[in-house]
Amino acid sequence: MLGLICDIQNQCEMIGTPEAWAILFAFSLDLLLGDPKDWPHPVRWMGTMIIWSENFWRKTIASEFWAGAGMALSLVVSVWLAANIFLQTLMQLGEVFYWAGSAILIYYCLSVRSLAEGGMRVAKALGLGELESARKQLSAIVGRDTESLDTAGVVRATVETVSENFVDGVLAPLFFVIVGGPAAALAYKVVNTLDSMVGYKNERYKRFGTFSARLDDVANFIPARLSLFPIAFSAMLCNKSSLMAIRMCLRDARNHSSPNSGFPEAAFAGALNLRLGGPSFYNGVLVEKPFIGEEEQPPQCGKIKEAVYLMVASSLVAAVACMLLIA
Repeated sequence: MLGLICDIQNQCEMIGTPEAWAILFAFSLDLLLGDPKDWPHPVRWMGTMIIWSENFWRKTIASEFWAGAGMALSLVVSVWLAANIFLQTLMQLGEVFYWAGSAILIYYCLSVRSLAEGGMRVAKALGLGELESARKQLSAIVGRDTESLDTAGVVRATVETVSENFVDGVLAPLFFVIVGGPAAALAYKVVNTLDSMVGYKNERYKRFGTFSARLDDVANFIPARLSLFPIAFSAMLCNKSSLMAIRMCLRDARNHSSPNSGFPEAAFAGALNLRLGGPSFYNGVLVEKPFIGEEEQPPQCGKIKEAVYLMVASSLVAAVACMLLIA
């Protein structure tokens, strides 16, 4: 097994340039296709694996914390190893097969188009004056309660999820491609999926999901802090304030319950002249969160479109930067 892993590492080091082209192809595929619901997708398979594994590990280990830790580590290592074996097999067939396989794996890790479409659906409903429809569309992409949100609340919540998921769905996967290749990016998606499924503080997952939640915090620590650079640069391209993005990120990034989410949210808040955060309801429970950023007047639906454009531009900047670093 160790020999196989070393062979995989040596092969990956020899083909850094094809991986750079794989990023370009994967990014193009994501913009073109997004995430078709009727197509097979590894992340959905991960969800099924997590559901099955939870039952297994809860029965196997009495301690909820260690059962959750065992599940998380076993899934991350298994997916990383399976992806590496898959790529190594393709390498034996030829470099072009490795290139194509790498591009497909990276494509599965990106979610630029699906994130943009989710935000635009909310903006479209608000633009038509259909607040109830906008709340319903928003509930599909956020975890908070949306029933009582007014227009400004819907706008802020949408911008928050677009900015936060820029890291989860774009920057962090690209970062792990640089660190460890496509297999590492796919392993990161396992960590991210674990956090979204079991990383809650409710009665069922307070102990069982703790390890997964902390593992996600560790995985996103560097990408979240790097997010300021593509966001600030893209703000300039989108005719927004790069200086305000930097200023708000430095001032308010730590005004968030998450150790990572505040960085992209604060950068977006500064660039778009918005105030994010504040009190929110989750499953009927009021959660007091500090405010992030400043705004001169309550935001309208146009701010969602601006956030989507900024996210897409930041994603493109990040992809180009990663290509150059790998090449």
